[in-house]
Amino acid sequence: MSTRETAVYTHGHHESVLRSHRWRTAANSAAYLIGRLRPGMAVLDVGCGPGTITADLAELVAPGGRVTAVDAAQDVLEQAAQYVQERGLAAAVTFATADVHALDFPDDSFDVVHAHQVLQHVGDPVQALREMRRVCRPGGIVAARDADYAAMTWYPAEPGLDEWLGLYRRVARANGGEPDAGRRLLSWARAAGFTQVSSSATAWCYATAEETAWWSSLWADRTTASAYASLATGGGHATAAELSAAAEAWHRWGTAPDAWFSVLNGEILARA
Repeated sequence: MSTRETAVYTHGHHESVLRSHRWRTAANSAAYLIGRLRPGMAVLDVGCGPGTITADLAELVAPGGRVTAVDAAQDVLEQAAQYVQERGLAAAVTFATADVHALDFPDDSFDVVHAHQVLQHVGDPVQALREMRRVCRPGGIVAARDADYAAMTWYPAEPGLDEWLGLYRRVARANGGEPDAGRRLLSWARAAGFTQVSSSATAWCYATAEETAWWSSLWADRTTASAYASLATGGGHATAAELSAAAEAWHRWGTAPDAWFSVLNGEILARA
């Protein structure tokens, strides 16, 4: 089987994962794209998750615009549809399951194709970008943003988090993904045939006591209770005791009075 066929979504959709995903908005996760959106545009949101960014995109292309939101998991699409309905945007958003490697849409279907934190999890990011380009109209925009795990940084020093980061990167790569995707987006876009690509980077930063408590708690839970935990132990990468130790390290770091954490995200805007 090919890498594309065997790639596994490392995080899954445990509550601790969705707790993080629901925090995301167009403002804090797609600011690099917002200025390119106009009323009446047709947008494809790839890997929409629980729909918080999707809903914002729908508002940004109103009136007259429409968002098609796709994800590989039907259960999270149902949550996204409910959220969009609660926002009063159900008439402007369509949902469907999809594989980004082979999108079930005609050529030249959308003005903007957007993917947030998706390409790090797929087996063939270059093929995914080719498909995103195919369904984007000539002159349209393909936008992607992904974290770069190796560039994550924090204070104060916590050896347990160093061990967690090394373990996470091993597990993600064993699942067919690339955890340091942020730095590779520009290269992947060029390999996919884009010739007009602008690249940038922005960071999420968690620096208040409330933010660091939230961030450390969700990662502690993800480390021991999400699909990642099962993949880490099932793949022989870590024992349950080692995962518990990593979760304890997250809690220690998160309760430090001067805790600070930054996640670097690479971004691309590519012309179809």
